[in-house]
Amino acid sequence: MDKAVVTGSSSGIGKAITQRLLNLGWEVIGISRMVSIKELSVKNFTAIQADLSQEKGTFQAIEKLRGEEIKLLVNCAGFGVFEPHEELKASTITQMIFLNLTTPLLLANALLRSLKKNDGYLININSIEALRASKFAGVYSATKSGLKAFGDSLFEETRKTNLSVTNINPDMTQTNFYDALRFDVSEKENEKLLASDIADALEHILSMRKGAVVSEYTIRSLNFGIKKG
Repeated sequence: MDKAVVTGSSSGIGKAITQRLLNLGWEVIGISRMVSIKELSVKNFTAIQADLSQEKGTFQAIEKLRGEEIKLLVNCAGFGVFEPHEELKASTITQMIFLNLTTPLLLANALLRSLKKNDGYLININSIEALRASKFAGVYSATKSGLKAFGDSLFEETRKTNLSVTNINPDMTQTNFYDALRFDVSEKENEKLLASDIADALEHILSMRKGAVVSEYTIRSLNFGIKKG
């Protein structure tokens, strides 16, 4: 049974991807800050509880993955705070950079040999903000642009192997990502994405023949809309 690692597996896009992979017959190791009792009883699912916004938690998770034969790494965990830059706390900046950018680089570094050996996949769940400039999104956009640059570079670096590297760039998606923010996705179906849409994209990537790679996968809502708090 092929084995995947998914960060941010307990909620939102990460949860949808985890469930989709389990439905497709994968074994999944999910890394998240909180682990529920229900998750611990799911067949073919192993939970690792770790705070990936901190160096200590990230290296603890990496240590638990040592020796695992991994075919798929999905870097999904992340958060954003959208405020004037001078109003951001220094701790918020450092945690956002670590979780959104540093942790995916560290996980890729730790698992890359296994991914290449198993003709695997490395998928970064990025953001539309990696492709544009938005006010109040300087740090978040910087982390996502950096993650995109890493994925693009790694794609070129590993093209002599059978590793597939993809950046998925979703637009605003209905998840708990916005719970602490001053805005949310629109209530109209055509003005938002669903977490299942991102899982659909991942399934499409995995279903393609190995000789073809979608290196960049941008998903947007048909119409534009936003709900202000």
